[in-house]
Amino acid sequence: MITNIFIPELNNHDVQELWFQQDGATCHTARTTIDLLNDTFGDRLISRFGPVNWPPRSCDLTKLDYFLWGYVKSFVYADKPQTFDHLEDNIHRVIADIRPQMLDKVIENWTSRLDYIRASRGSHMPEIIFKI
Repeated sequence: MITNIFIPELNNHDVQELWFQQDGATCHTARTTIDLLNDTFGDRLISRFGPVNWPPRSCDLTKLDYFLWGYVKSFVYADKPQTFDHLEDNIHRVIADIRPQMLDKVIENWTSRLDYIRASRGSHMPEIIFKI
């Protein structure tokens, strides 16, 4: 997927300043994967075995976890896609429909989460609901 879809798509854009954050899943940190990502992103790779170490895991602070996956999933499966192509089309459509204003709210939400973590000196965020 990285070689056949992701990298070719990157080549269609100016990504000189783009950072890539790879999660810490074992299958995502195979030597060949890390080598490919290092070749593509250089010192702008955040990963368990990349130049910038993957931060301690916190789904409360990872926008992909607390926002994107749930948001995309809620729309991608709404019409119950029956083929891979249909599923892929839905994913592309939902991602393309995310507007900058929504991303601004996600960033504001993330900033609020960071402020809470700082104020609580790194403690857990029990029973706090952040709305987008």
